[in-house]
Amino acid sequence: MLLMVFTVSAQSFDTTGIPRSSLSDSLRVVNINSPVAVKKAFPVGMLLIPATLITYGITSVGNKELKSINKEIREEIWEEQPHKLIHIDNYLQWAPAAAVYGLNALGIKGEHNLRDRTIIYGLSTAIMGTTVYATKSFSKQWRPDESDRSSFPSGHTATAFAAAEFLRKEYWKVSPWYGVAGYAVAATTGYLRMYNNKHWLSDVVAGAGIGILSTDLAYYLYPTVKRLFVKEKKGATMAAPFYQQGVVGLSLVHSF
Repeated sequence: MLLMVFTVSAQSFDTTGIPRSSLSDSLRVVNINSPVAVKKAFPVGMLLIPATLITYGITSVGNKELKSINKEIREEIWEEQPHKLIHIDNYLQWAPAAAVYGLNALGIKGEHNLRDRTIIYGLSTAIMGTTVYATKSFSKQWRPDESDRSSFPSGHTATAFAAAEFLRKEYWKVSPWYGVAGYAVAATTGYLRMYNNKHWLSDVVAGAGIGILSTDLAYYLYPTVKRLFVKEKKGATMAAPFYQQGVVGLSLVHSF
């Protein structure tokens, strides 16, 4: 009987008197080799370029010198060389984002899986669309063709640069040229907005900054959003509001 009691005690406790199950749990907690959740520091450096672009755009609203630059560029593009309108910018703005899914369909894997990158792009679109809509409503700047007072900033350009940064972020490890191509398409979209007499240079510059920053913020915020709202199981769904060209809606992302 004494031998049996001693055997059970030896199996349940170590020499310190701590139950083995408790000791094992403690060791798993303090194991230096186990992953530890560390709060990600805010990448302040990512603000430099978009903040510069946005600041230029905002400053131009009330600065005579920058306004004169807007008018000079409009004269060179529109008045000195009359031309027909090209509406490809309505579709070109989405091209870099479409490329992300196209490349993945071809077997070229990006940084995230389908669900994660779709939610990230949804976050980016929500941030960008809300910012553009609020700024247009507040600034009430006339377009060059005087069709309405929603010139500042350029929504097409913001959409294009948000998509270009999305493409760059997803595929920069595969090849930096994907990002270069995406930004070339975004820059073309911005130029066409001026070419079609719909925006001033400052509108385009500010739109580019908003688009880049929106995607960068989406990538920074996504780990937190995923932890709070996305469950690691089949049928995960996430909703994100969006605004584009006067249309307010809700985008739904569902993984099967």
